[in-house]
Amino acid sequence: MSTEISDLLAHAADGGRISPDQALLLYTDAPLHALGEAADAVRRRRYPDNIATYIIDRNINYTNVCLTACKFCAFYRAPKHEEGWTHSDEEILRRCGEAVELGATQIMLQGGHSPDLGIEWYERIFSAIKGEYPTLTLHSLGASEVVHIGRVSALDHAEVIARLHTAGLDSFAGAGAEILVKRPRTAIAPLKEDGETWLSVMETAHRLGVESTATFMMGTGETNAERIEHLRMVRDVQDRTGGFRSFIPWTYQAENNHLKGRTQATSLEYLRMIAVARLFFDNVNHLQGSWLTTGKDIGQLTLHFGADDLGSVMLEENVVSSAGARHRSNRTELIELIRSAGRIPAQRDTLYNHVLVHADPALDPVDARVHSHFSSTALTLLPVASAAAS
Repeated sequence: MSTEISDLLAHAADGGRISPDQALLLYTDAPLHALGEAADAVRRRRYPDNIATYIIDRNINYTNVCLTACKFCAFYRAPKHEEGWTHSDEEILRRCGEAVELGATQIMLQGGHSPDLGIEWYERIFSAIKGEYPTLTLHSLGASEVVHIGRVSALDHAEVIARLHTAGLDSFAGAGAEILVKRPRTAIAPLKEDGETWLSVMETAHRLGVESTATFMMGTGETNAERIEHLRMVRDVQDRTGGFRSFIPWTYQAENNHLKGRTQATSLEYLRMIAVARLFFDNVNHLQGSWLTTGKDIGQLTLHFGADDLGSVMLEENVVSSAGARHRSNRTELIELIRSAGRIPAQRDTLYNHVLVHADPALDPVDARVHSHFSSTALTLLPVASAAAS
């Protein structure tokens, strides 16, 4: 290891800010174990209690009808397609009720950009959920949906955000970020808003009191430099607003979409990105590892590369799984993944408050029903009893 890299890792591990060029050097050239050790030092300093978290939530994909036609997506159907569908209000509320009964604290409503769904539809749904289940946090939609709703309903972004928030939206997910850099974003999602617009919507939301997460989909043909530029774009907005609660990188899934896996990120590239993100984001509190797209073994390893959160048990997910992510988990397994990584597991809420700390293994919750479920159709769920045995 060169003196330059050694000094840079020590500087970042101590909390010093690194430039995009320095981040790129670490991403491409730093020895893997030294990179992970530096990132883990940052994590330990931020979270000396040694706790790593998870959340129980449900992704409710309310429609697969979408105008955007992203090349990496296997979930969407074009408007008027015979396989297109939109859930009824009653079905969405039923799924929320199931989630609450299983201990979920958060709902992620996400779906396609349907030309039939304007601001009034979202206001009605959010108000109905909050009226029926006031304790549920609606961490839903994202900047791309704001842009779409604005077009359908002829509203500016600030008005869309304000009306959604009034109706019950608590915070935005990082959905739609993919990669924010112009060249690769245009290549994979030419009909989606550009990266600057995505960030502008999030900045507006933060200034209106609606926080969010930020995400990154790796492996669709971007260069190493473009990966780091994505981080830079997010960090610049965070410097101004402080509204991104966490950063969540994940890997492109190759099945049933137009990209067909011609380019994918390896597990080692993913771990290096986790570590560099922890070193680079001196202004973002939390870093989430993805077991859903990388597998539980790599998900667990992220806890040694700077991550402090393993995401969700995910009672339902239909978008990424449609593209081939078939990893399953359950509450017991996530707790054990965290504990066997030498960390103290804790269930969290959307704000990263600890709901339940599992300090004593003898007191771990046991409920076989609290497990992940994925469907390529999203039309029906398996009955709870049979799903738990699968």
